[in-house]
Amino acid sequence: MGADRELHVLSALLLLLLLVQPLIVFSSTPPFACDPTNPSTPYYAFCKTTLPIDKRASDLVSRLTLEEKVPQLGDVAPAIPRLGVPSYKWWSEALHGLSLWGRGIHFNGTIRSATSFPQVILTAASFNPRLWYRIGQAIGMEARAIYNVGQAEGLTFWSPNVNIFRDPRWGRGQETPGEDPMTASKYAVYFVRGLQGDSFRGRRSGQLKASACCKHYTAYDMDNWKGNSRYTFDARVTAQDMEDTYQPPFRSCIKQGRATCVMCSYNRVNGVPTCADYNLLSKTARGLWGFNGYIASDCDAVALIYGADGYAKSAEDAVADVIKAGMDLNCGDYVQKYAGSAVKEGKLSESEINRALHNLFSLRMRLGLFNGSPKHQASGTIFANQICSKEHQDLALEAAQDGIVLLKNTANLLPLARSKVTSLGVIGPNANVGYKLLGNYGGPPCKGVTPLGALQTYVGSTRYVAGCDRAACTSSSINDAVQLAKSVDYVIMFMGLDQDQEREDLDRVDLVLPGMQQTLISSVAGAAKRPIILVLLSGGPVDITFAKLDGSIGGILWAGYPGEAGGLAIARIIFGDHNPGGRLPVTWYPQEFTRVPMTDMRMRADPASGYPGRTYRFYTGKPVYRFGYGLSYTTYSYEFEAEAVTWIYLNDSLPLQATANSDIPSYHTASIGSDACGKLKLSAAVSVKNHGPMAGKHPVLLFSRWPSLQHGRPVKQLIGFKSVHLEAGESTKVVFSLWPCQQLSRALGDGTRVLDRGSHFLVVGEKEHEINVVF
Repeated sequence: MGADRELHVLSALLLLLLLVQPLIVFSSTPPFACDPTNPSTPYYAFCKTTLPIDKRASDLVSRLTLEEKVPQLGDVAPAIPRLGVPSYKWWSEALHGLSLWGRGIHFNGTIRSATSFPQVILTAASFNPRLWYRIGQAIGMEARAIYNVGQAEGLTFWSPNVNIFRDPRWGRGQETPGEDPMTASKYAVYFVRGLQGDSFRGRRSGQLKASACCKHYTAYDMDNWKGNSRYTFDARVTAQDMEDTYQPPFRSCIKQGRATCVMCSYNRVNGVPTCADYNLLSKTARGLWGFNGYIASDCDAVALIYGADGYAKSAEDAVADVIKAGMDLNCGDYVQKYAGSAVKEGKLSESEINRALHNLFSLRMRLGLFNGSPKHQASGTIFANQICSKEHQDLALEAAQDGIVLLKNTANLLPLARSKVTSLGVIGPNANVGYKLLGNYGGPPCKGVTPLGALQTYVGSTRYVAGCDRAACTSSSINDAVQLAKSVDYVIMFMGLDQDQEREDLDRVDLVLPGMQQTLISSVAGAAKRPIILVLLSGGPVDITFAKLDGSIGGILWAGYPGEAGGLAIARIIFGDHNPGGRLPVTWYPQEFTRVPMTDMRMRADPASGYPGRTYRFYTGKPVYRFGYGLSYTTYSYEFEAEAVTWIYLNDSLPLQATANSDIPSYHTASIGSDACGKLKLSAAVSVKNHGPMAGKHPVLLFSRWPSLQHGRPVKQLIGFKSVHLEAGESTKVVFSLWPCQQLSRALGDGTRVLDRGSHFLVVGEKEHEINVVF
């Protein structure tokens, strides 16, 4: 085991998918419309690049017959030969790197791999928007490169997943930026900007590099739990929770990120399937938020509206419902099968199909796919050498290192001194299987090394025992593990979860480590010469209270699913070549939380019924580890600068609102007005100092809280964060720009937002700064 230290991080599943893909002979030229060698091209207005895209798309749609239109409404859109329009495959995935999942990207040509970044939940733990942007940018670059060599039939990627990680058992929580609405919102904005080719600040010049899709819209955060299925689940959500929890990431993704796709989810929200909800798709996304792009269904979601869900009375009704609501594209072929008959039956008009096609062809034009050969466009200079480039592989390592969270470090056990470790024991089912580093929606990575392989480069005398055959750990070789632990200087255990425990369509029912893992860990810890180091791979949180309290477990690291460079990142942290700075993006709950039904969508606690609330903003129980928790090999201090604002004065002519059941007068932010709210800006300056012996990256998290938790106010809420790099002994000043109408307001029961008069507290670490809102 571990003799080949440069193991390719390929699971049996990924390898199988590569082997069973049909052999495709790819052209060196990617598919495109408006070929200048076609004599008809000069006569097509949709080919004239000097015209606005709106007019070009309208011209193309006007030339199509109904029989040509309907087949364009599925994710596999056939060619229209008489107009020189090639086929197009809408479904590709790029959650944390180009993926095998979907139809549009192929890895069985000259390009066989792509950079595999950490799973999103770990990347989020860096709290570093610049890093998120750079990852999106790298993925967009690799997308264009694989397209330009002819191994892609689309440039539309159904990523990112920005749903709130509401319940710790959710199998897809690993795909998300965590439980906090602001963090998820910021992640959506910067990942999308990077992938689509915009600047970090959001400037766009020229065509889209690729198209990003924010999913799953909305209140989707349960897959398969105790007989409750995502396909038929009706999420009952209050207007208050919609406003301050579920909708912010999608609003930001559209308004600031300018995503060009939104995917509606499987579930109903308050009785209506999201893909058939005119209020969500047309009124809110397009109307209020100004969405400019196409709306896609999750795969086979339209079929479920008539089938498993039973919302529609017929297939034609289901198709009419979603198109009229504002959906444009069906992942699947259900709309392609029944849209024609829906028109014939008078349930759907051709003009409504035209609207959907206009959005779809406009997007393909914005990608430059109707501008002649891509090789003659700016993005045509992106070549295959951009894929798996050293720059991108270094970025994958940086992201893994910056996200890993140090949860425990008793007596400064870590980092280990390489010169003082003569023998090392590595134990655990997650130590020597490379694909477990990837998480779900992965692609074939460039290269990789397992944690065991990486540690062997640090300590030559490294021995390995699996302990369990897999994460489920239904059987274990405890005696072998104990004997190894007794014979070496230090022990590192790699435990946690894998995709057999949590993934799409598989939620957990427990929060403790599966099977015999706890027994194995405790047995090894009790036998080892020194306190052991525990490394956890998982997407969701785990109740490891036993390890937190066990003095024979000296160090605990949470490494998420750290991607192709994860093994090296873990080793570098353990041996002090990198100072950990990650902070948990999700609350780690105790096992007793499993008494709460996953189907209860309420965020706020209900003391009368014993409902404890959800996420750090509303949970009233005692967490195993809190949101934002994370240690370092150094220590940091904070102080609010003396010039920090302490008073906010509002126009006393504005109508004051005494909120129901509240003795605190408030302004509805709508009454202040968007222009006035935009001008109502303040800065909060915080000095940060590194007091320890090592340089490190450190996310500074700024929260706000109210003096009282009455009337549904959060315990606290994150309102800003910045990642800073400080040398040993170095100080810096971090300035947060705040807009009180946004960050200091709160949602009422009806979903409207108010800004309370009186005290508001800014919080960094243990330091607080009071701001008074005066009317």
